[in-house]
Amino acid sequence: MEFPIQMYDPKREYNLHKNDIDNAIQNVLNHGKFINGSEINELENKLSKYTNSQCITVSNGTDALKIALLALNVKKDDEVITVAHSWISTVEAISIINAIPVFVDIEPITFNMDPTKLEETITDKTKAIIVVSLYGHMANFEKINEIASRYNVPVIEDGAQSFGATYKDCRSCSMTTIGTTSFFPSKPLGCYGDGGACFTNNKDLETKIRAIKNHGGTERFHHKYVGLNGRLDTIQGAILNIKFDYFEDTVKKRNDCANFYTNNLKFLKNKNYQLPKIIDNYQSVWAQYSILAPNLETRNNIVDYLKENKINVSIFYPSPLHLQECFQYLNYKIGDLPITENICNRIFNLPCYAELSSDEQSYIVNILKKFN
Repeated sequence: MEFPIQMYDPKREYNLHKNDIDNAIQNVLNHGKFINGSEINELENKLSKYTNSQCITVSNGTDALKIALLALNVKKDDEVITVAHSWISTVEAISIINAIPVFVDIEPITFNMDPTKLEETITDKTKAIIVVSLYGHMANFEKINEIASRYNVPVIEDGAQSFGATYKDCRSCSMTTIGTTSFFPSKPLGCYGDGGACFTNNKDLETKIRAIKNHGGTERFHHKYVGLNGRLDTIQGAILNIKFDYFEDTVKKRNDCANFYTNNLKFLKNKNYQLPKIIDNYQSVWAQYSILAPNLETRNNIVDYLKENKINVSIFYPSPLHLQECFQYLNYKIGDLPITENICNRIFNLPCYAELSSDEQSYIVNILKKFN
């Protein structure tokens, strides 16, 4: 084993597929089409077929969310409903176009948006709902879509951590008006830089998204919309083409990793810890393995203890977005989202990826057994 054990180590995957990845990069260097090379079209075709939803690659997951909101004509002072237990991109994308984030609390088991609390936040100003599929587990889109459709409000899935996850026979990024994902290196399907994608089955939205990501142009020098420079680099597309070829095996190994933890950490339940649970008919891609400690003090102590023992665990996320300094203008306060706040005080995340060895997992389990 190599210490410290990393939360994610992209070098391991690269070394397993080095020749194929090097050749794919070299092909791009040889043909020189670094923007909109043929590898981008190839990747979009693969991901469209995989999700049964049209893929439009973009520069990163944050831009994917911004482009989705712009494509839906969300404007200044419009309200966009979302959650506060997420990476800042989810809410940042709303604020950057001067729309107003409106927060809904989350479920205590999946950590995703609680559909039973959604309807009460919808107003005449609501123009979109961004639903995060967190930690690799898709949200309850059947219920969320049913509520949204009654109010004629489009739904965006922030699938940055869930690409490859399924609900019944539906894949993440295929169940909403627009799906988005990230190809950040640590994601289930990650490139070697920044990357992302939007997905939709609405032809008009597809055309608009393609324009917005390319400076709003429908053809060169003709700009129908105010857009942005949101294209995926060809080299990143080439890398993703190779990695997608063994993506199903990656998902299987991530699930094997999570199952090992679940089967060997049952002793934590007797100490009032909560292990992650996958709801019936769902398959996760396990962006992280997320455990709830009994309380804040215990969480902080166990994270320190694990790091002292050379295990680089993380806390996703220690501070909810509605209480962050940059969103003070929204006037949320402690107690407004009690489930979110409770989870942020208790959660910690173990490494969970395809290249994590069984010896490393056993070491992590044994260290946890020794914690008092």
